[in-house]
Amino acid sequence: MHPTLIQAIGAALFCIALVHTFSTKFFEHLAHTRPAHAGLWHFLAEVEVVFGFWAMVLMVCMFAIDGKEEAIRYLDGRNFTEPLFVFAIMVTAASKPILQLASLLTRFLTRLVPLPGAMGQALVILAFVPLLGSFITEPAAMTLAALLLRDGLFKLGISEKLKYGVLGVLFVNVSIGGTLTPYAAPPVLMVAGAWGWDLGFMLSNFGWKAALAVGLNSLGLVVLFAREFIRLRPAASSPEPMPPLAVTLIHLGFLVGIVAFAHHAVVFLALLLFFLGFMNAYGRHQSPPILREGLMVAFFLAGLVVLGGQQRWWLEPALLSMSSDAVYYGATALTAITDNAALTYLGSLVPGLSPDFKYALVAGAVTGGGLTLIANAPNPAGAAILKGELRTQSVSALALFLSAAGPTVVAMACLKLL
Repeated sequence: MHPTLIQAIGAALFCIALVHTFSTKFFEHLAHTRPAHAGLWHFLAEVEVVFGFWAMVLMVCMFAIDGKEEAIRYLDGRNFTEPLFVFAIMVTAASKPILQLASLLTRFLTRLVPLPGAMGQALVILAFVPLLGSFITEPAAMTLAALLLRDGLFKLGISEKLKYGVLGVLFVNVSIGGTLTPYAAPPVLMVAGAWGWDLGFMLSNFGWKAALAVGLNSLGLVVLFAREFIRLRPAASSPEPMPPLAVTLIHLGFLVGIVAFAHHAVVFLALLLFFLGFMNAYGRHQSPPILREGLMVAFFLAGLVVLGGQQRWWLEPALLSMSSDAVYYGATALTAITDNAALTYLGSLVPGLSPDFKYALVAGAVTGGGLTLIANAPNPAGAAILKGELRTQSVSALALFLSAAGPTVVAMACLKLL
């Protein structure tokens, strides 16, 4: 490996960004102890800012070293469709009619689960909604699940330990829950076309194993915190009336349209603009759109795209140096420090990989997708919605890793051993 100067700088900045994600509490402390520049420290304490900020530093270096034309050529060569899609789907899926419909469906399914306290509610949200992500995409599933948890379970006064337990299970379940189909999980989407993985292949090789792991993770959390769940009493049905059926159906139509054109930014952004116009026209049936949260998550992911583009020189040799058995565990570990879709995308560019190697690479990538905020594209969306319910108003990277470790082991056992 002989990296260029910019590649070496990119790798160094990527490492700094990783350390930064684990250091947000330090910057929050600086904001309180150094009030003269509190605004800057608060800015750097936002997890969603981290990769966008260091991507900006990379581009400044690239402009200075390689010149304007090369820097712009590099940016033009990056694919920002995924950050834009996550923004569009977050805003749409978090609209009031969609959320009310999801809450209604969740309450209905909860009544079918004869468990005391809030056990049934937690089980339904953590098991059903992530699997729904195989059809409405993982970012949409993450947004819906996080909003349902924020307005439901997290409002019941649960302990901080349980909140992180829920976060760990949610992130892991969303990462593996989108593998029932070939288009919903970003790491699968990157290889499905190149490797000919269709719906039948995904269901028979990934889907049933992922569904089993999702169920075991959700049930395990409910059993582990059974005493706390039993003491909780889920809130009664919302006194707010449902919006007119026509309004809900139109919202669903926009959601389906954005999902259907998930790979065509011009189309789904146009649909988003029409959707925002419709929301404004029928404001009495709406709540304020989560534009700030969506933009922050898109900024995070866009920064990851810019920084991640300079990591191929060491990631690809690292992957190809492993056997099909070792690559499963290697991909799981590497996913924790880089986006899992980036790993599988690099694999799709290499000709002649064996079927076992292909399966191990993708299975490892989705297995490790809950360990950190950057491991899976939808994770920042869930963190942005739920962090306000945590005691520190931010997601601790270490606490998330520890909380997701158990569910990750369950996912590894299901996807590797079965």
